[in-house]
Amino acid sequence: MKKPGKRLGPSALLAAGLLLAGWSRPASAQEQKIDFNDRYRFPLSIGVEYQTLTPLRTYNGDYTIFELSADVRYPLPRWPVLQGFLRGGMLRFDSMDPVFPEKWDHSHWFGAVGLGYSNRFVKNFELGAELAAGFSEAVFPNVVDTGAVGSPNLIFSAGGKISLDPSYSLSIDIRPSLKYLLSLSPLKDFNGLLFGLGFALNYRFGEDPDSAQSLIRSLRFSEVSVPPAFGAMQSHYVKNPIGQVVLTNTEKQPVRDLEVSFYQAGFMDSPTQSLAVPELAAGQSVTVPLLASFNQAVFTTEGVTPLTGEVIVTYRLRDRPAEQRQSVSYDLYDKKAITWDDDRKVGAFITPADSAIRNYASFVRQLFKDSTQPLYNEPLQVAMQLFSALAEIGLLYQADPSSPFTRAQGDAKLVDSVSLPRDTLKTIAGDCDDLTVLFCSLLESVGVETAFITVPGHIYAALNTKVAAAGYRELHPDRAMTLALDGELWVPVEITLIGTGDFPEAWRRGMELWNAFAGQERRLYRTREAQALFRPVGLRESDLGLQYGNRANIARGFARDLDKLAGLLVKDSADKARRSGDKLDYNRLGMAYVRFGKYEEAEAAFGRALQIDPGYLAARVNLGNVAFARKNYAQALKSYQGVQEALAKRGGQGKSLAQLVLLNMSKAYHELENYPEAQKYYARAAELDPERAREFTYLAQVGASGTERAAAAGRSRGVSFVEEEEQ
Repeated sequence: MKKPGKRLGPSALLAAGLLLAGWSRPASAQEQKIDFNDRYRFPLSIGVEYQTLTPLRTYNGDYTIFELSADVRYPLPRWPVLQGFLRGGMLRFDSMDPVFPEKWDHSHWFGAVGLGYSNRFVKNFELGAELAAGFSEAVFPNVVDTGAVGSPNLIFSAGGKISLDPSYSLSIDIRPSLKYLLSLSPLKDFNGLLFGLGFALNYRFGEDPDSAQSLIRSLRFSEVSVPPAFGAMQSHYVKNPIGQVVLTNTEKQPVRDLEVSFYQAGFMDSPTQSLAVPELAAGQSVTVPLLASFNQAVFTTEGVTPLTGEVIVTYRLRDRPAEQRQSVSYDLYDKKAITWDDDRKVGAFITPADSAIRNYASFVRQLFKDSTQPLYNEPLQVAMQLFSALAEIGLLYQADPSSPFTRAQGDAKLVDSVSLPRDTLKTIAGDCDDLTVLFCSLLESVGVETAFITVPGHIYAALNTKVAAAGYRELHPDRAMTLALDGELWVPVEITLIGTGDFPEAWRRGMELWNAFAGQERRLYRTREAQALFRPVGLRESDLGLQYGNRANIARGFARDLDKLAGLLVKDSADKARRSGDKLDYNRLGMAYVRFGKYEEAEAAFGRALQIDPGYLAARVNLGNVAFARKNYAQALKSYQGVQEALAKRGGQGKSLAQLVLLNMSKAYHELENYPEAQKYYARAAELDPERAREFTYLAQVGASGTERAAAAGRSRGVSFVEEEEQ
């Protein structure tokens, strides 16, 4: 016969099925962010339990055993998952002995204290465990004829629970447990472990945090404002306010752990936290600047998109969590829009990382890889090459008819439009801001540092030549044609002359504009500094199908502009040399010719300097350098050796010049593949000045690659010219 008390009743089985079905439901993303134990904590609960038990040892017969009990639970304030409880009730043992069915019937009246752990992992379900210990008095009414007999016991229990919480106040539990009875009297028959499986109902006091009457509204929102937002400013809004809100604590006590976030559905991956305040006193207000971390979706809009975002505030009041939300409407302008309240914003439209810009600039650089003059300023030549290439594709200045820069700059609220460089390349037309950001983007994409200059009603470009301020003659004979900034020379370019003027004219016009507004509202902003505040617009890789223009026409345009600048520099040097008849001026004239690859004219100028002073070693070194540039390395060596002999006769004078000559000799031997001699002369040069020689360590190697030579070469295909005779 099966022993009674080993099955759950139908109601318990039904509850178990419901609990297990609910327990298998995954938590939603929103639920995973909530601490349910804290949100649904309760101050006190009372409960009743019915439990059937099965002994794990054999008694003196079969018994039906059950427990009826009640308990009071109190969650710990700081750790609501831990719950102390008091429990009292009755354990009933009913004998199934067919001969003496009532003799050993007895009841345990018990009380116990315990500690439970309960984790609410989703809103409606909990898992837990508990330990308890207590005392019971077992009453045997029929063991002897004289009356009831009592037996004191210690009772210990350990168990778990699976809880269904259909509402805040009601909890339905299934509780498996183990109990151990230890008699303190000679009657030891019922000592041992029992396994129990029970069903409990609990009522929890307190107010449901999800009910309408319990919602906390401690904060008053005021001055909620988000002005129009601009897609191009995406990165700016991460650290700089998109708007603001004023929050006031309307309670008579402080709110704590206040966090304010801004969220825009569809354009943010998650709310952006703007401010965290440990405590906001009663009646206190705080102004919160709202930050916004938009995703790439802001670059996909066109025109003006009306949006409604949310200001989200979470906090604690009387140790209860609370959340309030406030909607705010604003307009989102597309990635081309800008207001000119801060001219540095234009940095966001300069996009050197754009694949379309990189590809176009790479095409131009490849076109001129063998025709760039090694001794004339490279950044300036790159600017001329790009200027010529843009003119060849027909790029033209065209004023914006809806909001020309002249009007937009003076109105900080007027929304202007700046075309992205890739779009200007496609339309081959733009106003001053469009052409400026295109030109700066192309230069930055090949490593040339740029800036943009704003004067009343106009914006144009500038580039850093990296030439020291004192070396203006390397660029232009007129010092007034350059801007000195932090010890380096910058060249302004009036890019709107593209297609109607040449590069030297655009350079001259840029300086005229700068000088015309001296003492007025003129500003030069370095692109890289502006982009530290306004990062470039993010763009996807794409093939725009651009036409790059006729290579021959581009090359002719660059050669024309370079010749024009060469003419200015050479004419200035030639005029000075003719007037003075000085060897130094003729040497400088030769250097001017060398910068533009005019080697025959350079030889004549250096030769004239030697006619004036046969002992002028700078001109003799430079004649050797011209031979080197023409790949006549043997002739170059002959010139260097003559200089070396002359220096030896001077008895140790001209140490710096001596090292330069030794390095040039080493380079010539290296080109002749006479590596032992190259190493020997490099070692001698390094003895004179190790620091200066370190730049040319490839000379100490056998058969250094062309790439290594080019990387370390210095000036004019690896040799150094002498503008003034070094001592």
